[in-house]
Amino acid sequence: MFYWTALSLLLVGGAYVFNVAKIFRKRENGVIPFYIRWAFVPFLLGAQVYNAWSRKRDKVPPLQQINDHFRKKNGTELIEKLKNCSFIPKFYKCDITDTNSLENVIAEVIKSIGEISVLLNNAANDERHEFLDTTHEYFDWEYQTNLKPHVFTAIAVIKSMIKLGGGSVINVGSIGWMRKNEKTILYGVFKSSLHGLTHGLAKRFGKDRIRVNTLVPGWTMTKKQIEVHLDEEGEKKIKEGQCLPDKVLPEDIANAALFLASDDSKMITSQDIVVDGGWT
Repeated sequence: MFYWTALSLLLVGGAYVFNVAKIFRKRENGVIPFYIRWAFVPFLLGAQVYNAWSRKRDKVPPLQQINDHFRKKNGTELIEKLKNCSFIPKFYKCDITDTNSLENVIAEVIKSIGEISVLLNNAANDERHEFLDTTHEYFDWEYQTNLKPHVFTAIAVIKSMIKLGGGSVINVGSIGWMRKNEKTILYGVFKSSLHGLTHGLAKRFGKDRIRVNTLVPGWTMTKKQIEVHLDEEGEKKIKEGQCLPDKVLPEDIANAALFLASDDSKMITSQDIVVDGGWT
């Protein structure tokens, strides 16, 4: 037992020090090798014991509350940075998977700041998953995160835009499904559906001077992507896939969104605006 535990700690520690955590990931067939699982057992058991012990003494709220706290903290910090802008931003907390809550918040926004002229449908979660392990609950979560809120937000906001005599809807897509990413199949299903939503809305509400486009980011180097998903294999794919040598940054996507939101793009609608360094 001592040697087993020592080996487990050595493997985990070595993976952390040398940044080779990929040894613990599933292989292309979706399975973690038996010897890795066997070596990892003592570490997992130890982690479970420690977590159980620490929870009894921890005064910090549960994880979901911590996430909500940091989201609110990040939102208020952003507002503080932008407080000297000509338009003072406001932060509203909302669970987008709860349609009633989403619609109520949109109504609150309109009541507070007036009719909405620009919508950036940016909510998403590109969690990696094994397709054959998909459950009904997981499918519903993907749908409620990556497509349903976009539809009902568009319904609520377009009504507002009609009153204004025009507006711009920007649906944020992804090149993931275009590149046939097998690790995010459901994410790709719903992201690709946004393109259909874009073209249909553009035709239906063009007469109301409402422009609808899909902003399609490449692999964008957000904090989450860098810390969670980007590894040596990913670096190699970017170099091989992109025409341009630089990585796509959040500000590259933001600049494209500002263009689509502005009058500079007043005759652009029903289009896919791809910002991916030439990957697709």
